[in-house]
Order: sequence, then structure tokens, then C-alpha cells
Amino acid sequence: MKAFIFDLDGVITDTAEYHYLAWKALGEDLGIPFDRAFNETLKGVSRTESLERILRLGGRENDFSAEEKELLAIKKNEHYVSFISKITDADILPGIEVFLKELKEAGYKIGMASASKNAQTVTSQLGLLEAFDHIVDAATVIHSKPHPEVFLKAAEALRVDPKECVGIEDAVAGITAIHEAGMFAVGIGDPNVLTEADIVFENTARLTLEKLLVRI
Repeated sequence: MKAFIFDLDGVITDTAEYHYLAWKALGEDLGIPFDRAFNETLKGVSRTESLERILRLGGRENDFSAEEKELLAIKKNEHYVSFISKITDADILPGIEVFLKELKEAGYKIGMASASKNAQTVTSQLGLLEAFDHIVDAATVIHSKPHPEVFLKAAEALRVDPKECVGIEDAVAGITAIHEAGMFAVGIGDPNVLTEADIVFENTARLTLEKLLVRI
């Protein structure tokens, strides 16, 4: 293996709560309340698809034009940006800084493949921009996860064959995208949920290069 490609949300930092609060605020504006269980179905998918799922939940999928839906997506992002403006390096998930340092010292290339259009901003606020050789976010791809495009673009930017890449994800859609890209898939979370991953760590604190190299 020559490169490691990370998802952002739920792997580098946990912005899932901010996404939830932002979508919840938009849902309330539209009269479509939903709970955390439904929010789980929005993880790892694009902003556009998340909006469609919320509208379907409320039976309002046909109430808005494409232009109006775009404005709703922008409004959600405005909610989200206001929440993430407070993110600092204290929000980096346990063990990630050490793991990134391990990879860098071992000579691996490091990339990011995020479904967030705010990946650059969040990574900068975390103080981790220099840790990544390249970041691909939702603003630069056509297809969202589980399509492999974002991971394939990251591998291309790193000039590494996808078969020589390890993808790290916390969402089922992300694991599917990694495998579709032909990469080794590492899951972060519940092994009963991330059943398609090649190896699963319950949390980032357990993620180490030594443990991974035994399995790859």
C-alpha cells in the first residue's frame, strides 16, 4: 500500500452533530420534524440526496422546483457553517493526529475524500491542512458516495493506483465507495453495521498503523 485516503466527518472530526442540527433546523422550517434515527440515513450521502430524503419523509418531494431545492440546500449549509465556525483542533478525534504522523513518517501519501463541500474549511480550522497531500470534496465531483468517484479522484491526485490505497470511512455508503474504487476498506464504528469493511475499528483511538499492516 502506498496511500491512505480518509473521509472527514466521523473519521477526522465528528461534525455529524452539526450536520444533524443544521438539517433539523431546515426540517423545522419546512414542518418536517425528524429524529436522530432518521438522521443516520443521511450519513455519507450528498447534501442534495439528504434534502430529497427529508422531503420524501415529509411527503413534500414534489412541492419544490429544482431552483427552490437548491436554495434549501444553501440554507442548510448556512446553518451548518454557523455551527462549524467554532471548530478547533480540540475537535480532532482521538488518535488521529498520532496516526497521521505515523503515516507521514512511514512515507505514505495521505489524501481526503469527503462528501462535504466544507472539507477545506473544516480541515483548516482543525489545523490539519498540512497533514494532507490532497483533499477532494463534494464541490469537485459529480457523483456522491456510494459512487467511487471521490476516492478515485483522490487516488489520481496522489498519483497512486487505487489498488494501492487504503480508504477509511465511518459510513456504509463510504465503505461501498471504497470497494467500488478497488481499495482496501477500513471502517470506523459498529462492526455490525459496517459489515462490508475489510477491517473495523470501533473508534479512532484504536486505529494504528501497526494493527492495519497485519491485515492488509
